Amino acid sequence: MSADLKDDPVQLIQQVAGGDREAFGRLYDRYASLVFTFAVRLLNRPSEAEDLLQEVFLQVWRQARTYRQDRGSPEAWITMITRSRAIDKLRSIRRIEKSLTSLENAPGVKSGGTVETVSEESELNLTVRGALAELPEVQRRVLELAYFEGLTQSDIAARLGEPLGTVKTRMRAGLERLRGFLGAKAKGELS
Repeated sequence: MSADLKDDPVQLIQQVAGGDREAFGRLYDRYASLVFTFAVRLLNRPSEAEDLLQEVFLQVWRQARTYRQDRGSPEAWITMITRSRAIDKLRSIRRIEKSLTSLENAPGVKSGGTVETVSEESELNLTVRGALAELPEVQRRVLELAYFEGLTQSDIAARLGEPLGTVKTRMRAGLERLRGFLGAKAKGELS
């Protein structure tokens, strides 16, 4: 096979669809910088862009059979995967930031550097950990991995061997239950 055909992106995707790891490596080498640059531009966070790069190429590996040349070039296909994954990641980041802001702004929560504030923050930390203990194991586990170990939802899915959608659902449900518990605690409804 000539060098031109060997590195033809359509041929590479077809080979990847057949499980060819060498072709996957060549496809990665060809498009990784494009995906990373596009991801940084969309996310504005290089570390998130690195995660996204891995997610995109994992999806390319898994879905190479679905690529259809009549629907667009390999570059367009990979770019659309990148865009779609970046939008999902941005939504997830915003949900998490909104949830954390809601928890930080719960009634009775103050910030500052005094001994009283440190005591209040310690009490809040204990309250949050107590609330986490009330959650079902599957919800508690994903929240702990996200907030205490700093893992992304994709990392959590990989670590737990669960689909990404399942992790997202568990995280959302856990945050809602946690918010409800902490809101009730702040109002004095729980002892």
